[in-house]
This record gives sequence, structure tokens and C-alpha cells, in this order.
Amino acid sequence: VKTAKQPAKSLAAHRPVEKLIHVIRDQKVMLDIDLAALYQVQPRALIQAVKRNADRFPSDFMFQLSHAEAAQMRSQSVISSKRGIKYQPLAFTEHGVAMLSGVLRSDRAVQMSIGIIRAFVRMRELMASNLDIAVRVEKLERGHERTASVIEILVEDIDRLAHEVKEMKALPTPSRRKIGFDL
Repeated sequence: VKTAKQPAKSLAAHRPVEKLIHVIRDQKVMLDIDLAALYQVQPRALIQAVKRNADRFPSDFMFQLSHAEAAQMRSQSVISSKRGIKYQPLAFTEHGVAMLSGVLRSDRAVQMSIGIIRAFVRMRELMASNLDIAVRVEKLERGHERTASVIEILVEDIDRLAHEVKEMKALPTPSRRKIGFDL
């Protein structure tokens, strides 16, 4: 008995969405293979839907990874090396993910898109709060550097004064006069 072919199960379906978001070309993106797993569709079905609606995916919504970028992702074990050399993965920005839900037209796609967009928003908020923390740490470090430089100057002054006091305390070596006549 043959059963209908199920979409490929992926680790992506079991990982938190935030862990599937990568930074490529200074943009937060998700890869097509991970999105296909989350939407529970075959990767080729996702790619075909995108190709049929190419006008909905400008370069700021989606781009194809270069060979070097794909190789780097493979070396980080983010994408499988078994995908084949002829195909370069697609990377979708937050806006591209939102557009995918309309292109795929399934309840699952809509629900997953909402979850993914929320993950992007959480990451943005987390980065903003970390930026605030980074600014505070930088202020503390600058204050620490100023304090450290003042302490260094004080230590040098104390060392110099200690040396001068030591010289003052040192008794002059008594000159011994010779008793008697010089010949």
C-alpha cells in the first residue's frame, strides 16, 4: 500500500524559530529549506511558488545565496551538504516570509508566518535592549579608563615621593678625616 509522500521532516520543525534566523549580508533571513519544513511543504514546492510569483519577491524580500555564502553555511552545518552544488539556497527577509504566506495559501503557512514574524520582532527587541546595555557598558568602561589613568598618575607620584623621602632619610656617608700628616 502506497501512502502519499509526506513533506520531508527537518530539524527546523523542532527548533525554536529564532534559531533558524541567520544574518547574511547584514540582514536577518531564513533559508528556504527551513521555511519549507516549518510550512510543512516540500522545498521544491516552496521554490516553485516563489518562481510563479517572482514579482512579489524583490531583492529586499528574498535573494539567492552565492556559492561562497552557501559554502560558509554548509561549513557551519546550517544547511546540508547533500543539497547539491547546482542549487543555491534562497534567503528570505522578514518581508519575504510575510509574502510567502500569501503565495503558499494554506492555513499552516499563515499561522507559521505569524509565528515567524513575531520571532523577527522579538529578535529586533532583544537587539535593541542589548544595544542599550552595550551603551551602558561602554560608559562604564570609559569611566573605568579615566579612573585607571588617574590611579596610574597617583601611583607614579607616590613612587616618586617615596623615592625622594628615602633619599632624604639616607644619612650622608660620614667623611672620615685622616688624622696625621700628609707626606
